[in-house]
Amino acid sequence: MPKTADALKPLLWEPQNLVRAIEAAGVTLWSWNVDSDALAMDERAYDLWGIPRSTDVKFEDLSAHIHPADRDRVRAAFTATRAIVGAFEIDFRILIGDELKWISARGQGDDAGIVKRVMFGIFIDVTGRKQAEEGRELLAGEMSHRVKNLLAIASGLTAISSRSTKTTNEMARELTLRLTALGRAHDLVRPVPGQTEAASALLGDLLSVLLAPYDDLGAFSGRIRVSVPRMSVGESATTMLALIVHELATNSLKYGALSVDTGALDVSCSAQDGPVTVVWTESGGPRIGSPADVKGYGSKLVERSVTGHLRGSIDYNWAEEGLVVTLKIPPERLST
Repeated sequence: MPKTADALKPLLWEPQNLVRAIEAAGVTLWSWNVDSDALAMDERAYDLWGIPRSTDVKFEDLSAHIHPADRDRVRAAFTATRAIVGAFEIDFRILIGDELKWISARGQGDDAGIVKRVMFGIFIDVTGRKQAEEGRELLAGEMSHRVKNLLAIASGLTAISSRSTKTTNEMARELTLRLTALGRAHDLVRPVPGQTEAASALLGDLLSVLLAPYDDLGAFSGRIRVSVPRMSVGESATTMLALIVHELATNSLKYGALSVDTGALDVSCSAQDGPVTVVWTESGGPRIGSPADVKGYGSKLVERSVTGHLRGSIDYNWAEEGLVVTLKIPPERLST
């Protein structure tokens, strides 16, 4: 058995070892005739694109599988490869039935490496990397949004505390209590794994904890009124509801009824034969109009939480007397 580096190097170029290395790296091979537009691919590339093996293909055949939003960009990139000096790389999406994949195409431009009018390159499935990148971007966006919201909330709670106290000591004590309650509410959005068991929260208790920091006199006894039937909320649904209520309360504190001392908020709930319906009704606040057609990050976050995990719906009624939000959730999703 060869042991030294010089003795191992010849093994690198043995055909079977090259194939092993290519398969281990998840690399698939392609060649492209720059005159006839014909493409040749290895069997793994055909499988990657969802095309029957040994089928004669041209770029236009592959183009049918490229995501419509990427198709023109990929066409232009392949056409321009001969003008590119050095290596080129382009990432794009393909659709195989209902499955979406990210592909990275790599090769050599500026006619380098052309043999008898044929260029050579590789395809790599980079779906996992792209999904990880999207996850990081989503997390970064959510964290940025939460930090901005918390700063706005802290400012609003300071204003609320100043209206209901007479001395700096009273204000400091009350503001500390409100910020502590805000911390408890924020914890509900990110529960510690394993800390709770199944459906352990009551809807009324959940709303009480979430809304307590925003009420001049505390939830249920001040300008925030909650009327809900006794029902349990599962751990997963608790996380989603906490996020939704937190976002609505933040917006109300910045723009709606909770932004002024004359405003009031009523939260009611009905649960009969159909879905559980939660109605958020603001009154006594400043006049508001419908938001712009372009939704902010918070609105998108709420909509994704409602329609995604909760499989429910959310409706906004921008009435002159105040915002009314109607949230409908299937009862089986509330208990998960």
